[in-house]
Amino acid sequence: MARPSFRVDAVLVQAVIAGALSFAHLHDLAAAAGQDGWKAWAYPISVDLLLVASWRRLRSEGPSRLAWCWFLIALVASLGANVATAGLLDLQQVPAWLRILVAAWPALAFMGGTLLAHSASDHPAPEELATSPEPEPEPLPAAVTQAEEAPALPAAEPPAPEPAAPTSPAAPAVPVALVDHARKVADDYQTRTGTPIDTDTLRARLGVPPQLAHAIATQLT
Repeated sequence: MARPSFRVDAVLVQAVIAGALSFAHLHDLAAAAGQDGWKAWAYPISVDLLLVASWRRLRSEGPSRLAWCWFLIALVASLGANVATAGLLDLQQVPAWLRILVAAWPALAFMGGTLLAHSASDHPAPEELATSPEPEPEPLPAAVTQAEEAPALPAAEPPAPEPAAPTSPAAPAVPVALVDHARKVADDYQTRTGTPIDTDTLRARLGVPPQLAHAIATQLT
């Protein structure tokens, strides 16, 4: 069985070289600014950790103003050390403003890391989701369509010797399938709005005549 050949990743090699040089430049700059001993070695670690934390936030949760802000701050700190130690700055006489920036970096990096770790992501608020447009009325079952096409005939009144008072028309017969469908629509409306559905809204959702909608609402109560 042949052993897999060892392949050197050029991108990984470049990343190791860039990281080592940037680490050394940050150490030299911190040491020149008066941070000697172990403190000079802690500065490049702090800059690289902030850079990795902000990049991980961008990769895991998408574009974010907070993550981009701290990513650029850490990148400027790393690139600034590389440029400053390239001969453009006299490391024997570091200006006062640079000493102030180097001394203030630990507090700045701690604040950035805390915000990246504990701040909420930029997702739409629940109020924005609640303002979504109302869904279109759902299509009625086939049994309901047939019931609308053939309405029930009113019952014949028995003959009376004397004229009787006018009575209200008989309620139309409601199929069971239509009642079940209306109950689902009413439950969904009450779940989303917190209030029972009224007759006009039920009629608009089902697309039925007012008399049939009133009969359905009576059976739902």
